[in-house]
Amino acid sequence: MYRIAKKKKLTAAVTQMEIEAPLVAKKAQPGQFIILRVDENGERIPLTIAGFNREEGTVKIIFQIVGSTTAMLAEKEEGDFIQDFVGPLGVATETKDLKKVCVIGGGVGCAIALPVAEELTACGASVTSIIGFRNSENVILRDEFSESSERLILMTDDGSCAERGNVADALRKLLENGEKFDRIIAIGPLIMMKSVVAAAKPYGIPVTVSMNPIMIDGTGMCGGCRLTLIQNGKKVTKFACVDGPDFDGYEVDFDEAMARSGSYRSFEKREREKNCRLFGAKAN
Repeated sequence: MYRIAKKKKLTAAVTQMEIEAPLVAKKAQPGQFIILRVDENGERIPLTIAGFNREEGTVKIIFQIVGSTTAMLAEKEEGDFIQDFVGPLGVATETKDLKKVCVIGGGVGCAIALPVAEELTACGASVTSIIGFRNSENVILRDEFSESSERLILMTDDGSCAERGNVADALRKLLENGEKFDRIIAIGPLIMMKSVVAAAKPYGIPVTVSMNPIMIDGTGMCGGCRLTLIQNGKKVTKFACVDGPDFDGYEVDFDEAMARSGSYRSFEKREREKNCRLFGAKAN
């Protein structure tokens, strides 16, 4: 059992928790993930590590209510316990030997992008962070990104906070004005990452994307997290849990990934609504 040391609501649908898991905290690196179960009868869900404190032995996770399990997790309070917290899993984000990097986060993906920006800054890189949200009510981690970035650009789809537009618009503007980066690291919705890759492609800047497909066991055995990459004109199958979650954005078949990611959308909606009726809460 793993104790919830801290809990904080970032928005109506997004929650931050710090879990007491000293062995995970000891080995965790930016870009890696954990798999948890809320209770002994619960499903296994992957969540990317949003931070860690090796001295206190805690691991930070940030999640949005999507289905039944995240709704149940959001009901937990400080001092409560969850059943399983396994990790760290996956390959850490490569941050060494990079001098000038653009870190891009979209929505809850910013929770994954933040520790990457912090690690890059700690390694001496110049970091430009671009973070995007639907509106001002969805903005999270703004102050944290400001502290860990040499420059921060905030975008909202409706212009209710900062500049109107999406993160790809902001990146495109920088590149058109002659800005150069050693690498672009994009983390967020699939359509957002696809747009970032398209914006960077004319300039030949390497783009790393973080893929978070359907995942069950986290060891590559179930095959649920498979991705198709296009390498030298040929289709190659990789598994996000063991080969990723980071991949070369120019190689990812985003259309296939988006089609697969929507496979269980109706099921998630139904289970979330069932759970909300159980707790007497409104579905988000």
